[in-house]
Amino acid sequence: MPEEKVLIMAVNKNNQGDDQFKSSLNELISLCNTAGGKVGKIIIQNRKEIHPATYIGEGKVEEIKQEIDSNEIGLVISNDELSPSQIRNLGHYFSVRLIDRSQLILDIFAQRAKTKEGKLQVELAQLEYLLPRLHGQGAMLSRLGGGIGTRGPGETKLETDQRHIRRRITDIKRRLKTVVEQRKQYRDRRKTNKVFQIAVVGYTNAGKSTLFNRLTNSSSLEENKLFATLDPLTRKIQFPSGFQALVTDTVGFLQDLPTALIASFRSTLEEAAEADFILHIVDSSHPDQNEQQKTVAQILDDLNAATIPALTVYNKKDLLTGDFIPMNHPYISVSAFNDQDMTDLLIKIEHLLKQTWQLYTIYLAADKGKELHLLTTETIVIKRDFNEETNEYTVQGYMAQNHPLQRLIKENRQRND
Repeated sequence: MPEEKVLIMAVNKNNQGDDQFKSSLNELISLCNTAGGKVGKIIIQNRKEIHPATYIGEGKVEEIKQEIDSNEIGLVISNDELSPSQIRNLGHYFSVRLIDRSQLILDIFAQRAKTKEGKLQVELAQLEYLLPRLHGQGAMLSRLGGGIGTRGPGETKLETDQRHIRRRITDIKRRLKTVVEQRKQYRDRRKTNKVFQIAVVGYTNAGKSTLFNRLTNSSSLEENKLFATLDPLTRKIQFPSGFQALVTDTVGFLQDLPTALIASFRSTLEEAAEADFILHIVDSSHPDQNEQQKTVAQILDDLNAATIPALTVYNKKDLLTGDFIPMNHPYISVSAFNDQDMTDLLIKIEHLLKQTWQLYTIYLAADKGKELHLLTTETIVIKRDFNEETNEYTVQGYMAQNHPLQRLIKENRQRND
């Protein structure tokens, strides 16, 4: 499919920092590329606030109209979410399709969703976005056919009435409720079994899936594109000490994620909120990595996950050209393609866990093989000796305070008292 020629329009508000605006604009260009578009022109207006009727001023509207006519622009994308009236008013001026940042992100999600749950979540977000914007947009988009911003349900349901869309939203929510309950049951079961859970989070395209694959010997999708991973994957991982945990790769975060999308993917994002430990992956070579880290921190805070113990993993150190100053602590700098770095990462996680877990020493009889195995896989064992005279193991290590194996410590203490 040939690339669509795109014009981006953006308002640089006075209360917005230049770095944040530049970061937002660069990101929108990346989003366009990911969706299969090519940015031919960027028109920026410095304003105190967004124009309530047309987003930008009349002069800029006229300038965009001329660009569309003279440069064969097929699509105009706004850097900010547009209101229904702004879309309707601008639609009268422009002879081509008009979408905003939110619609573009939803379109990419529609391309990326592979599982039944992912597709339902994207469709729900698209329909909830579309519902208040039906008037004035449907005729324009249906007349001009497919393309960026019209994938997923947008392609087939633009001319359906609001009642039908509301029915469909209710149906999707009912179906998703079952999936959400199943996901919660899985999480509850893992918690009951006291399986240690690690969530891999980070800005989209930070290298989460690559790092996840290296740690777990998996083969989830790795692409140098935004939102390469949409559906969460969970795999088992083993640390150098023998300690085992479950690691979940999550959907990438982004500035100004559409509200409908966050709501729809709530159950997926809750994988991070329910974790025992968070690995925050950062592309240390990205020029906007500080803004990206702030965005991730804000979303984790919104999910009530900001207090979960975390390690910031500054990835792609092989692409760094100058000095690097970390923004977060504790941290580690790695290249996901370096085997030693992956080993060092596991050692670092164990080191951080040992700082908060309880040091224990347990004496086990030789026939307690099951207990010995549980200590090896569910705690961080630092020493294990076998005494032939007493015919018992001496095991020393670190254990989470609320772990069921704490009973072994109590039993040992009572036996020795």
